[in-house]
Amino acid sequence: MEQRTVYHAQVDKENTLKLRELLKELPPFAKEYFRALGTTASSRTRLSYAYDLKVFFQFLLKENPAFQKYTMTDFQIDVLDSLQAVDIEEYQEYLRVYQSHDTGLENTNGERGIKRKMSSLRSFYAYYYKREMIHSNPTLLVDMPKLHDKSIIKLDPNEVAELLDYIEHAGDSLTGQKKAYYEKTKERDLAIFTLLLGTGIRVSECVGLDVEDIDFQNGGIKVHRKGGNEMIVYFGEEVAQALMDYLAVRKGITPLPGHEHALFYSTQRRRIGVKAVENLVKKYSQQITTTKKITPHKLRSTYGTALYEETGDIYLVADVLGHRDVNTTRKHYADLGDAHRRKAASAVRLREK
Repeated sequence: MEQRTVYHAQVDKENTLKLRELLKELPPFAKEYFRALGTTASSRTRLSYAYDLKVFFQFLLKENPAFQKYTMTDFQIDVLDSLQAVDIEEYQEYLRVYQSHDTGLENTNGERGIKRKMSSLRSFYAYYYKREMIHSNPTLLVDMPKLHDKSIIKLDPNEVAELLDYIEHAGDSLTGQKKAYYEKTKERDLAIFTLLLGTGIRVSECVGLDVEDIDFQNGGIKVHRKGGNEMIVYFGEEVAQALMDYLAVRKGITPLPGHEHALFYSTQRRRIGVKAVENLVKKYSQQITTTKKITPHKLRSTYGTALYEETGDIYLVADVLGHRDVNTTRKHYADLGDAHRRKAASAVRLREK
């Protein structure tokens, strides 16, 4: 088995084991739904749906008087038929602010969070309704939250340059242990940021890279896209140089067993994780801008914006970013398209002044 496959197989295994534990807490009839979902959805999606449905059944236990004496495993499939549209509307309202049953902490959801959890519930209901195991589907009678478009948060070209310069020279103002730590991770951090900003790959794709996935001769990296597809994403000279500088340092690292093929290592000599990269992006970007909350996804947006402004080709942007539907790309970059169209107003002169 290729090492590339081994890493993602391990992630799937971990998600599958988490799902098995979570299913022990959900009503027994839910297992059939998740078995069927296994043929069409990724392990990450199935796990996400399970967490969402756990919130739904906890809502029924806590807020619906009819189930005050129930436990989670007491629910039978007929509970789905017993609910009406008003119950689903109450659940939707509950999702705005609720207390976690497990941690006691307060959770909040915006329109996107509510829509995702409602989509999970709709999928759950649809499975049993389609198979005529229930006779009603009240989730279809409740309107989904209207999503309001958000402006693209990205780094401006000058901020990109400042960010990379800062990572490259941050050690100039450090001393002692902080300086030693910075010098130890400098090339790695610069390579990660340059790669994210220069290719637009997702943070999950970045941490999943193996050293064998880099092809300097053709200037490309092999990434494992959402849905399981593999794709070659090409990079320019700046990315190539940053990667080569890091690889020179990487040669001196002795990884822990099982992590020998990982491209990027943590300071514990393991494959670096998504959370670690998110923390890096937060740490460095705060030194450049305090008005923008920059995440790895915002670095992806920065690349997508720059590529579209340079080429004007929405299909190219969609392909490189790995969007299955170009309408997803068009929606995100619609305001940029409008800016391009506005140029047409002054591009043609009818009469010389």
